[in-house]
Amino acid sequence: MGFFGRRRSTGSGIDPHRLLDSPRGPQPAGYVPGEPVLGEVAVYFADDPRKLYQLKQWLPVFELLDERHPVVIVLRDLASLAELSTLTPLRCVLAPTFPDLVGLYEVSDFKVAVYVNNSVHNFHSLTQRTMLHVHVNHGESDKVCMVSNQVKAYDRVFVAGPNAVARHHAALIGFDDAKLVPVGRPQLDLRPAPLLPPTDRRTVLYAPTWEGENASNNYTSVDVFGPRIVEAALAVPGTRVVYKPHPRVVASPLPSVAADHREIIRLITEADRLDPAAGHRVHLTGDILAVFPGCDLIVTDVSSVGLDFLYLRVDQPMFIADRYDDRERLLAAAPVAAAADIVDSSTVADLAATIADRLAADPRRADRHAARRGYFGDLGPGESTARFLAAIDETAATRDSGLALLAEGRTSTPGRSA
Repeated sequence: MGFFGRRRSTGSGIDPHRLLDSPRGPQPAGYVPGEPVLGEVAVYFADDPRKLYQLKQWLPVFELLDERHPVVIVLRDLASLAELSTLTPLRCVLAPTFPDLVGLYEVSDFKVAVYVNNSVHNFHSLTQRTMLHVHVNHGESDKVCMVSNQVKAYDRVFVAGPNAVARHHAALIGFDDAKLVPVGRPQLDLRPAPLLPPTDRRTVLYAPTWEGENASNNYTSVDVFGPRIVEAALAVPGTRVVYKPHPRVVASPLPSVAADHREIIRLITEADRLDPAAGHRVHLTGDILAVFPGCDLIVTDVSSVGLDFLYLRVDQPMFIADRYDDRERLLAAAPVAAAADIVDSSTVADLAATIADRLAADPRRADRHAARRGYFGDLGPGESTARFLAAIDETAATRDSGLALLAEGRTSTPGRSA
């Protein structure tokens, strides 16, 4: 068995270079084979650092959860462990092989396992029978990847609100809707320090998504409209333009996305050189939620960013880009599009004028408020976090009672009386 971990020390973390020899290869100093890990909630993350953004957004919420149900982050990748251990005081544990993971679970007593994505490696963790397994995902959006048949494997599926419930009901055959638990979006209760300095200008945010891992999940506008969107925003008098792409746009392997990403940066850099007082910005890192407070209008794609902006900045205009030029398909798949202006090949030429019009007048405000209720219900500040914590409370209690029934030789369905 070769799992290990520790809580972060201030200013330190796990040093992947401080290694000891073991039968399974190099392990960090302090590794103790077979040591139980104390905790009630195991947050399971199997991927490498390229996908850590999926987990990072949950860290403040998990740190709150840790106060009532001790949380341990279980990782499978050493580089992810090294990076994550510098970002959170939560205990991080590495179980690199399947036997390591099984051994960790067998000697520990976790009640709930939480998953922030649908990694194929999640099924290694799902073999554990003495926990209840909860999928929370890493955003709320209308992307096709938001509804996977994999959710049938979990005991609970936490979702944002009514639209997510309808999305699962419409897409999956034989799915038990009782697994769905609407909790809102706890991350949106957080208020990170703003990244943008105050300005007298109107700020236009362009926040595109990435190209996805397959063609059906490609919603990015970067390589279709990206430079023209930025040119249009820069052409509106008195604006500050901010570019904040999805983290994976920055390292996209697609030549078209990489080239237009560079062109967008060039356009904004040149505009900033010509007019330094405008304050045009490129933010390739940092929390997107910390960018929102300084923005008066967003241009984005079908993604969680647009819905987060809808929740937090519902009184500010939205534009949704449609790379497929299929208005009917977009409106059917993404209800938020009915409350936004659409950027496609028929509208992009007039985008500067439309942005200027929406900054002056906002005819879709009532539509956005209705859309917000569809995605998030009527939750107010703090209520998503309260719902999330209560849902974990219920899941942990159900696990305990279910385990007791199993010990008595009886069975029950999680969440239902025996």
